[in-house]
Amino acid sequence: MDITDVCFAGAAEQAHLLRSGELSARELIEACLRRIETHDRTLNAFREVFAEAARAAAAEADERRARGEDAPLLGVPVAVKEDQPIAGRPTTLGTTAVRQSQPADGELVRRLRAAGAIVVGRTREPELGLWPFTETAHAGVTRSPWAPEHSSGGSSGGSAAAVAAGLVGAAIGTDGAGSIRIPSACTGVFGLKPQRGRFSLHPAGEQWTGLVVAGPITRHVRDWALVADHTHGSLPTDAAHAAPPATSFTEAAATDPAPLRIGLSLRPWGVGVPIDPEVRNAVLDTAALLADLGHQVDRRDPDYLDPTSLYGLAPRYLRSAAEGAAAVDRPDLLETRTRRVAALGRLIPSALVDRSIRFGARLAEQANRVFDDVDVLLTPALTRPPLRAGEWEGHSALRVLLAANRYVAFLPLWNIAGNPAAAVPAGHTPEGAPLAVQLVGRPHDECTLLSLAGQLERARPWADRYPPGFA
Repeated sequence: MDITDVCFAGAAEQAHLLRSGELSARELIEACLRRIETHDRTLNAFREVFAEAARAAAAEADERRARGEDAPLLGVPVAVKEDQPIAGRPTTLGTTAVRQSQPADGELVRRLRAAGAIVVGRTREPELGLWPFTETAHAGVTRSPWAPEHSSGGSSGGSAAAVAAGLVGAAIGTDGAGSIRIPSACTGVFGLKPQRGRFSLHPAGEQWTGLVVAGPITRHVRDWALVADHTHGSLPTDAAHAAPPATSFTEAAATDPAPLRIGLSLRPWGVGVPIDPEVRNAVLDTAALLADLGHQVDRRDPDYLDPTSLYGLAPRYLRSAAEGAAAVDRPDLLETRTRRVAALGRLIPSALVDRSIRFGARLAEQANRVFDDVDVLLTPALTRPPLRAGEWEGHSALRVLLAANRYVAFLPLWNIAGNPAAAVPAGHTPEGAPLAVQLVGRPHDECTLLSLAGQLERARPWADRYPPGFA
C-alpha cells in the first residue's frame, strides 16, 4: 500500500498499519501534513494546522510503541471542528470575534488524545455554525473535494472535506440541525449524528437548547465505530446521558444485521418542499438494494405534528443564534448576516422558546411512533444535490434561512427527538457531486445503524474511489 492509499485508508486501517509496524506515526503524520499543504489551498478545510505539535506527538507515539506500549488510536491523525475547545487556543467558532483562549482541552478532544490520536488541526465552520454551507467573509469557501465548484456543506464542512480528501483519518464534527449529516452528504463520507448524550460536550454544556451533539465523520463505517468506541460517554455533569450501547460499535459495524423492517419516507418536514429527482432516485435505489439484502422495505412516514417545522425548530434556532452572538468577545466583528439572524433571535420571547422546547418533547414522542412498525427509517439526507459554492451569497438572512430550511428538511427533527441518524453515501450526480441517504434509528440505537450502514458499504463500497485530483 503506497502512502496515498494509506492516507485514504481511514482511521481503522491506519491504526492497524501503525500497530503492525508497516509504517511509523512520523511517516503518516508527515504524509498528512504534505497533503494538507498541497490540497488545502483548494479545499480550505483547515482553520489551523498544528504541524510542529503533530510532529512531536508522532515522535512520542513511535517512542511509546518502541517501548511496547499501545493505545487504540496511537499515531492516527485526526482533525477537530473549530467549536471544540483546545487548550491554549480560542474556540474560534468560524468567526474572528472570539479572542479568549481555553484553559484546557474539551472532553472529547481529551479522550481523542488519551486514545493516542494526534490532532493535526482544527477545521472550518460557518460563523457560529449557523449555516448548511461553510463560507465566511474572512476565510472564503470550503469546498467539496469531489466537486470543488460545490460547497462542502456545513456546519462541519471543514471536517468532512478533510476526511473526504484523505487529509486525516477521521474528524470530529457537531450537529445541531444536520451539521454532521449535511457535510457528510456533500463530500461522500460517512457521518452519524449520535444519540443525544452519547459524547460529552464538556465544558460547553448543553448547546442550542439541547439540539447539538458531537461525533466523528469518517470514510468508512468501521472508522466511525473505532473512534466512537474510545471517545463516547458522558460525564455526571453533562445535561444528557445516552443508554449504553448493546455491543461495541466496532462489533456492530462488522456484523450484518438480521433482516430488518425498513420504513421508506419521502415526505419532508415542511410545507411545499420539493425533492430533486436525483435525490429521490438515490433513495429508491438504496431501498431496492436493502430489499435485495433481505430487508423488508415499506413506505412509512413519521407524524410530524408541526407540518411547517417552524414552531418546533425556529424559536430554538434563532434564540440560540442570538445567545451565541452575545457570547463572543467582539460582537462588532460578526458578519452582517450573523448579526441579522441574531437580531431576529432577540425578538423571540423566552416564553416562546420554552413552549417550543416542551412542544419538541411531544414532537419527538409522536415521530418515534414510526418505530412501532419499523426498525430503521430511510429518507433523503438533503432535498437536492450539494449547493454550489457561493450560491446564496448576497441573499438576505431571512431568504437564506427559508432556503436552508427546505434544503435540510429531513434532518432537524432528529436533533429535536435526539435519535441517532446517519448520512450514508449513495452515489454521485452526473457532474460528480456526491449524493446520500439518511438512516434514522430508534433512540439510543447507533448499533443497528452501524450494522446496516456497514452492510450497505460492503454491498456498495463508496470509499474505494478517490476524488479526482486528490490521489
